[in-house]
Amino acid sequence: MAIHRRYSAAAFGVYHGRQSESAAATRQKLRRLAWLLDSSIPIPGTAYTIGLDALIGLFPIIGDLGGVVLSGYILSEASRMGVPRSVLLRMAFNVGLEGLVGMVPLAGDVFDAAFKANQRNVRLLEAWLDEPRKTERSTRAFGGVLLLACVGFLALLGAGSYFLIRLILDYLY
Repeated sequence: MAIHRRYSAAAFGVYHGRQSESAAATRQKLRRLAWLLDSSIPIPGTAYTIGLDALIGLFPIIGDLGGVVLSGYILSEASRMGVPRSVLLRMAFNVGLEGLVGMVPLAGDVFDAAFKANQRNVRLLEAWLDEPRKTERSTRAFGGVLLLACVGFLALLGAGSYFLIRLILDYLY
């Protein structure tokens, strides 16, 4: 049995030392699922691969939602393994971005095939299992930058709306 460092979400920072063999089996199962969804089908004549997620994403809306549900399974398993919220937020962002952009016809499918959110999420999970503190710090920093970007976007949207309304009112009166 391999020894992995692990911290629980309930007792932040408490070292547990070992993971059970079932956790190692879950880790392997998630790796396999991510490969199946993101990279299991080679594109002939190229070094690129796509997965089942990209194929089911070809069906408008329903296919993209199905892909998000399948990707959500990886998040739920990560949560059961005790992954902290900051890492789960980053994983959810990956799935949400892929699902949202994936709804754009054709370009979204190309993005879906290239972005490979499931494999990104499994790499995040494995990084957390191997180096929990480092991974938590980087995902918290990502969350902070994302929050600042959202606040900045909303501020720009509000300012733009204000000036647009003033322009319309000045034109009308």
